[in-house]
Amino acid sequence: MLDWTDRHYRYFARHITRNTWLYTEMVTTGALIHGDVARHLRFDEAEHPLALQLGGSDPADLAKCARLAQEWGYDEVNLNVGCPSERVQKGAFGACLMAEPHLVADCVKAMRDACDIDVTVKHRIGIDDVEHYDFLREFVDIVAGAGCQTFIVHARNAILKGLSPKENRDIPPLKYDYAYRLKRERPDLEILLNGGIKTQAEIDLHLEHVDGVMVGREAYHNPWIMADWDARYYGDTGPAPEREAVVAAMLDYTRRELAEGNKLRNITRHILGLYQGVPGARQWRRMLSDAALLAGADEKLLLQAIPPANYGLLTD
Repeated sequence: MLDWTDRHYRYFARHITRNTWLYTEMVTTGALIHGDVARHLRFDEAEHPLALQLGGSDPADLAKCARLAQEWGYDEVNLNVGCPSERVQKGAFGACLMAEPHLVADCVKAMRDACDIDVTVKHRIGIDDVEHYDFLREFVDIVAGAGCQTFIVHARNAILKGLSPKENRDIPPLKYDYAYRLKRERPDLEILLNGGIKTQAEIDLHLEHVDGVMVGREAYHNPWIMADWDARYYGDTGPAPEREAVVAAMLDYTRRELAEGNKLRNITRHILGLYQGVPGARQWRRMLSDAALLAGADEKLLLQAIPPANYGLLTD
């Protein structure tokens, strides 16, 4: 979810669901050790519970970054062993690390020794033409031996050569049964499922077999799918969210961000799906993605873009 689940999107998502865990985009160890730490790790306190996802393969570097995650107040640090892009492979991390489970175990141990927050791993079920279940189980067993208790299973193989990252999300077949079996055989581990999940019915079905579900692109493009998750999955009896309350929160947030010199388009691009399925949604998307409008606008553009049928709900 590089360039997607940045702090602007996460603040937006948090006003739709109070309890769902949010994950950062993947941040490389090099970016934190040699770059602008604040730019990568800054977040709003409203975003909790929040996990930092790291990309890297050097145990010492990952330990430093795990320590930073704790110092900055993150609730979890997640090691990405699932990204298949060639750029990531050149850095010797991501999905190619599934071929080196003992190195991943060393990374996990170093991270756990460096911090007190949970260290989790997100991974694929296999790489290239290695498709047998035993490969997945052996990988998980070795990494669990280093103390990792939570595995987020993207239930597709990663094809390291010949497919783009987008194709890697579509072409390798989903094998949810691998994650189901892993949970049956390793009931002491927390197994979360990821990959191609788009509906509440699918989430409910998967939760009959695993401990949790990670929803990525659907939660981005159709964010209102998260609107009943607090009540449905967390037993939260608080008030259900309303779209106009989310807009009101984003108005205040956007005003603060613009005052700090941030660009309006960097915020609005993440909220285009708020009114998906609602009459007037096209107006919302069009106005908040129009370069000419954005160039001279401030946070009030959000008010102007609200579908007419909903505008009075915010201004009354």
